[in-house]
Amino acid sequence: MKVRLGYVAIALNLPKVTSSSTVTYSRYSKINTEADKLNKLKEVTRSNIYDLEKILNYNIENQIHFYRITSNLIPLGTHPDVTFDYRKYFKKDFEYIGNIIRKNNLRIDSHPDQFNVINSIKENVVENTIKSLKFQSQIFEDINYKEGKMVIHIGSSQGGKEESIERFINNLKYFPNEVVSRLILENDDKIFTAQDVLNICKETKLPMVLDIHHHICKNNGEEIKYILKDIFNTWNNELLPPKIHFSSPREFEKDRKHADFINAKDFLNFIYLAKDEVDRDFDVMIEAKKKDLALKKLVNDIRDLDKNIKFIDETTIEI
Repeated sequence: MKVRLGYVAIALNLPKVTSSSTVTYSRYSKINTEADKLNKLKEVTRSNIYDLEKILNYNIENQIHFYRITSNLIPLGTHPDVTFDYRKYFKKDFEYIGNIIRKNNLRIDSHPDQFNVINSIKENVVENTIKSLKFQSQIFEDINYKEGKMVIHIGSSQGGKEESIERFINNLKYFPNEVVSRLILENDDKIFTAQDVLNICKETKLPMVLDIHHHICKNNGEEIKYILKDIFNTWNNELLPPKIHFSSPREFEKDRKHADFINAKDFLNFIYLAKDEVDRDFDVMIEAKKKDLALKKLVNDIRDLDKNIKFIDETTIEI
């Protein structure tokens, strides 16, 4: 069983490098001319793309194969009062980024923010979610990366859990295939348990990402070992292996806040459980405040704690 480790968005080992720079609409609207407004959007986008290239190259140099791209790559990209044809201006740049990803066999995905609510009771929120997720999916199109996926939560619980689940499934039918085909559904730490999301994934034929810490914070008594195989099986028709999210609580077991680093003993306990229950390759997105530094510390901690773990490279283990 091979397990690859990845991290989220920001490489802290690269100071002053970020692919998430933005410009507020308030600041944008105060720029005097349309030409200057366009130039500002171009300037920020160009900076984000250049820094994304730096991050990807850093990942390659450090043998990090799994990375979550920011959802804020294009400033004001979905704002209703901003017209910015970034696809025209940066076509070659995105093609170049895509070549880096494909040439080096990187796994890239995204996690659109919490304002995307597929099962909202408000029609305008659902419409805006369609627009936003379509925009996010176009990023993957622009870099010509067919395997690109977007992680999304089930969303609102208004009207009760069962009604909101039914609303999610029904609303999803009206989303374009270019969006639906890229979705991964994730359990959360307040409402929708891993079992809830697994049931939805079976109904919608979508893959599921299991968030281990969310499961600890919110479950109905289900043990991971009894549902892990079914969760991984939601990936059977996908090109990429299953993925999970792993984080450690900041202070106490069910603290929803992420810690700076990962508890390596807890991580190894899960890895061995996965070996026993599924014995299948998968990828792990490390969700820790210290980002790539947390990934590297986890690797070092694993080396110290367990001499039976084989490292294929700097971030890929085999047991």
